[in-house]
Amino acid sequence: MGAPMALNLLQAGHDVIVHNRTRDREMVVAEAGAQRAASPQAAAMAAEVVITCVSDTPDVEAVMLGAESVVRGAKPGTIVIDMSTISPTATRRIAADLATAGIAMVDAPVSGGSEGAQKGTLSIMVGGEVEVVEQVRPLLAAMGQTITHVGGIGAGQLTKAINQIIVAGTYWAIAEGLTLGLKADLDMDQVVAAVSGGAAGSWGLDHRSGNMLNNEYPLGFRVRLHQKDLNIALETARELGVTLPMAAYVEQVETGLIGRGFGDEDVSAIARSVRQQSGLDN
Repeated sequence: MGAPMALNLLQAGHDVIVHNRTRDREMVVAEAGAQRAASPQAAAMAAEVVITCVSDTPDVEAVMLGAESVVRGAKPGTIVIDMSTISPTATRRIAADLATAGIAMVDAPVSGGSEGAQKGTLSIMVGGEVEVVEQVRPLLAAMGQTITHVGGIGAGQLTKAINQIIVAGTYWAIAEGLTLGLKADLDMDQVVAAVSGGAAGSWGLDHRSGNMLNNEYPLGFRVRLHQKDLNIALETARELGVTLPMAAYVEQVETGLIGRGFGDEDVSAIARSVRQQSGLDN
């Protein structure tokens, strides 16, 4: 996700300094005109705004607050935008730690998959102080099409948790419906065309039904990352006293897929479970 987002910032005319912990992944952005930095600390020393996009809460904590981290290089007045998907509670804690160094933070997780990152059409869910969010809105606009300020720090991550719960339910429902049609020997291209035009229409149906029908799941958004996101949603739900039976079930399905070696497939691979239980696949 990070590389195409950085490329869109370059295309919009912004100066970009890039660092990736897997250094060779920087090259595509460097070849397009970005400067390279040896560490998050080095990148932050020369930046007015620092944007992070990594896999999980411990990764964000390390990049922001660990050795050679952002907090060790950023000047007071720097703004940090975290576009990872992590714990809302951890987000608020990290923001408080950065604030002691005079660094403001915005949490801005995204939805739209690798396609959205490449096209600059991501949906960005933003948490933070109004004044800070407005300062960085032009940067967000270079990466996303829908930019919604949903509340204070951590609200972006809470909204992303809601997004991932809905994605889980949508994909699971699509998988069940398509499997029923396959078992009934219907013309599934016509079925998808029919239901897409009504109340069942969705991004998932438009973009991922082909995966489920062909039982092939080229990477868009990894199963293992969605499973991580559902765990964040479930942890948040426990803190708030909310019951999420569907999300808990899909999280278990995804845990099983990861155990079977499918964790790096697109999340639409949850259809494997429905197909197998229905006798379509071994």
